Amino acid sequence: MATQEELQALANQEIEDAKPMYAQVNNERREFTDAEYAQAKTDLGNSKWDAQQFGYVQARQEAYGSVQNQLDMQFWDNQKNTTVWIDHIAQVKSDNPKPA
Repeated sequence: MATQEELQALANQEIEDAKPMYAQVNNERREFTDAEYAQAKTDLGNSKWDAQQFGYVQARQEAYGSVQNQLDMQFWDNQKNTTVWIDHIAQVKSDNPKPA
């Protein structure tokens, strides 16, 4: 897992590699100012950090499936004395671990 500083350095390099970047202002295309480049680097670094730290949340939400399907799994687990639901939840958590 990368540190925030490492991700920021990666973001900085990606913005440098993407130069020149342009903005559309009053129907005119112009290159970013130094302040806009600095903001782009900060924004990309923050985005990379958020994805690393919290990306697992969305991945888990998508993988869990609907509440209705989970309730159905629980109902049939109860009827058949199985562990389909708990196995499913454990697999989702294993496939999408929370960062340390």
